[in-house]
Amino acid sequence: MRILFRYVLREFLVPFFYCLIGFIGIYVMFELFNSFSRLMEAKPGTWTVVAFFAGYLSPYLKWLVPAALLLATLYTMWNFCRHSEITAMRASGIGFSAIVSPLLFMAFLMACGVAVLDEFYVPDAAEWAKDFRQARFRHVDANVYSNIPYYNQQQRRIWRVDKIDGRHPHVLEGVTISIDRTDGSREVDIASKKAEFLDGEWWLHYPLYQYFDEIGNPIPNPMPALTNLVFRAFPDFNESPRDFLLMNKPWEYYSTRDQIQYLRQNSNVSDYSSKIFDVHAKLAAPFSCLIITLFAIPFGVATGRQSVFKGVICAVGLFFAFYAVHILCMILAKNGLIPPAPAAWAANAIFLVVGLCLFWRQR
Repeated sequence: MRILFRYVLREFLVPFFYCLIGFIGIYVMFELFNSFSRLMEAKPGTWTVVAFFAGYLSPYLKWLVPAALLLATLYTMWNFCRHSEITAMRASGIGFSAIVSPLLFMAFLMACGVAVLDEFYVPDAAEWAKDFRQARFRHVDANVYSNIPYYNQQQRRIWRVDKIDGRHPHVLEGVTISIDRTDGSREVDIASKKAEFLDGEWWLHYPLYQYFDEIGNPIPNPMPALTNLVFRAFPDFNESPRDFLLMNKPWEYYSTRDQIQYLRQNSNVSDYSSKIFDVHAKLAAPFSCLIITLFAIPFGVATGRQSVFKGVICAVGLFFAFYAVHILCMILAKNGLIPPAPAAWAANAIFLVVGLCLFWRQR
């Protein structure tokens, strides 16, 4: 069985990598047609160009990898049937599930890889590639941000930060923090030259306080001893340094963790349902690798036995139908016509059932 597993996996990996490299090459060529002259003018380093194309292509991997898996699965199963290898394996007492397990195993690995990249690499790399392209491929120090507002809805705190360095987000310069009461009236304004995030707590340098009564009139500090502290910890402040960096990042470049954290702190945003759909869509996207491979296997076998044209057309048709259903559900969910979470998983659920039915019939 180990020999069979390695053989099937080897026969599958060759067309898979050819297809994936081909798709990536097409995207690179299209981008080169648009940007070649500007790249020649800017003359960035070789590794900078490689990093740019890696970041530029990374958001598309969740579509390119399933497409490559589809074509590689069709070719592999067609090739096995054309040479009667499936028949020989079944005649030797090997089950159909064991024969195709290397394909599903590879699809699972690709799904995990897409999920990890989408969470830890794509958000920052894709945003950097976009900024680098807009700067006409010249170096721009985009790590320093200024005039950053941040509102912690749950804790009723409004932060205004004059400057933050993305390379050292635990240090904020020129901070003003306004804290409101539960009825919405202002309780206190705290101004500080610098705030530092040390050991999980915010520390303010030379904080200045201005308290207010319920109708907004300034009142004396009820805790005058605090005015003598030049360095004070605020353990109740639950904001993290990354929260401030995200205020300068478009929503599409948030990681899933950042999106969930943002929605927890801002449950009353106007497009809350739309953002809920985006979170679940990101979670559901990697599973397309497994689902598309699952329904490509039966069509690959049918292609080997009958018409190449028929099997490929049916498989490609289901592939586009999968994403058409997803886009339709997205439109309906973002317009408030259906619940966002089920809408994001609907295409996965529908085509998983279709794939399992086709796979079971093939067995």
